Amino acid sequence: MQEISAALFGKPEGIIVWQLIAATRFTIYLSLIAFFGGGFVAAFICFARISPSGLAKRVAASYIWIFQSIPLLMILFLAGLGVPRFLGINVDPWTAAALSLTIFTSAYLAEVWRGAFHAVPSGQWEGGAALGLGFIKIFFIIILPQAYRYALGPTVGFLVQIIKGTSLAYIIGFQDLMLLGKRWANSPIPGSEPYLIFPLMALIYFALCFPLSKMATFLEKKHSL
Repeated sequence: MQEISAALFGKPEGIIVWQLIAATRFTIYLSLIAFFGGGFVAAFICFARISPSGLAKRVAASYIWIFQSIPLLMILFLAGLGVPRFLGINVDPWTAAALSLTIFTSAYLAEVWRGAFHAVPSGQWEGGAALGLGFIKIFFIIILPQAYRYALGPTVGFLVQIIKGTSLAYIIGFQDLMLLGKRWANSPIPGSEPYLIFPLMALIYFALCFPLSKMATFLEKKHSL
């Protein structure tokens, strides 16, 4: 495929285009790991946040407050460079980037989903309690199916933020679209000038994010009716 791209666009432009597209798959992989891993953690955090337990609420609120207050860039530094060096261990960029994006995602998705649960009228909780149902049954049988409609659009929309957030992982050596693009942009090879590389990278990010943004808007409108 690289040879085909080189034949279409010439050298080194065709090689650069193909390598950027190939590197994009790592951006996608990291985004999916963060989305599903963060969503898994966020589900527990969100459940604790709306549970009747005061302790669980405080712990969940503290988790959200801490990791929403720390910039993603700092979380990446700590996970990829700071903590491993302090403990004298080696952490590969994949592990550090996946852990950082998962934490980042979980803190924000937990709040997105909490907002969706709060959007369900309080009378639904009261109705379930009047039927003699406990918190768990009310949550899963009555509230969750309704909150799902409110949460779907914002959840898909947040995936855009995750994809854009992966562009910061290059600082710890994660081999993705951003790192490869910066290397080409900094090289002295004619045809790899920054004013060519960065617009191409922006176009690739746009191709990833724009369809998700439109899907999120569609889902929000659909489920708000």
